Order: sequence, then C-alpha cells, then structure tokens
Amino acid sequence: MDKETHQPGECCAVQDPSRLSRRNFLKLGIGTLGAVAALEVGGASLLYVQSRGEEGKYGGVVVAGKVDHFALGSVTEFSDAGFFLIRAHDGGFLAMHRRCPHLGCTIDWKPGYDQFVCPCHGASFDFYGNFEGPPVPRSLDTFAVHIQDAKVKVDTSKLQMRDHFSPEQLVYAQDDGPARGSQARIGGDF
Repeated sequence: MDKETHQPGECCAVQDPSRLSRRNFLKLGIGTLGAVAALEVGGASLLYVQSRGEEGKYGGVVVAGKVDHFALGSVTEFSDAGFFLIRAHDGGFLAMHRRCPHLGCTIDWKPGYDQFVCPCHGASFDFYGNFEGPPVPRSLDTFAVHIQDAKVKVDTSKLQMRDHFSPEQLVYAQDDGPARGSQARIGGDF
C-alpha cells in the first residue's frame, strides 16, 4: 500500500462542517447582538418619527364641546387635535399640548396617578402640566381657550410656551366660578 506523505504545515485532519468553531461562534454572537441593537434603535426612531408625524393635523380652532359636558377635575384627550382639555376643580379650563417640551414625544395621561407621562424618557407632569423633574426644561405648552355661547373652543394655531402653571392661565365661562383668567379669551370672535 502506498502511504501518503504530508509535507510540514499541511493539515491532515478533515474538519467536521457541522461543528462550530469558537471564532465562528463569536462572529455569530456579535452579529446577532448587532442586529438586536439595530432593531431597538430602529424601533425607538420609528416611535419618535411617528409621534412627530402627527404635527400639522391641527392648526385651527377646535370646538371641544359644551362647558357642562366636562366634569370638574377632568382631563379629556383630543388626540387628532393634539391637546388635552383640563377642567380644573374650580371650573376653569386649560388646553395643554400633547408634546413633551424635551424631545417632542407624545405624552399620555395616567388617571390613576393624576399625572401626564412622557414614554420616551419617563418624565412626568402634574394635573396642570407642571414638570416634576429633569430632563424636562419646563411645563407643557398650552393653547388659547375661548368660551363662547357656552362652548369651549381651543385655538391650536399657536403654542403658548410657559415655565410653570399659574391660576391666570385658566379660562372660565362667564357664569362659572370666579372671574379669573384672561377676559380677552372669554367670548371674542371665535
């Protein structure tokens, strides 16, 4: 029988193709982790773009409803118009933008906790939209509220930035509670 002779440096063992080497295992693991990280970044980016994509669906006067349709101490979401309508415990109205002033993410109302929460970074805001800690730089923005013919109207064409809530920001119906808020916003040409 002929014996095969091997030169130095030649491999005489045949590798089993079903066996995974350490190097290939590490390549596969790193590739999988990279793909998972890319999916997470892509998903977060999609949520951010989606929340920003709602901009422009509002921009005019929205008739929210009759004054007596909103219970005292209530929060009503107008998602298509981009705001929450707050009816304070004393009867005043405040319309808050649904966007976090930090990154512009869409905020959610959590009734069990009586606060608004930003899902992007966990920031929270109280019933009147005051921020409750970093990284948010200020309170939620508002829209002008007008009450005419016992109907609540919200002008979503211009944001009103604010540092914090003050009672003068509430708008009251003429026959509803104390005469607070901006008198120019009660009645008017809406």
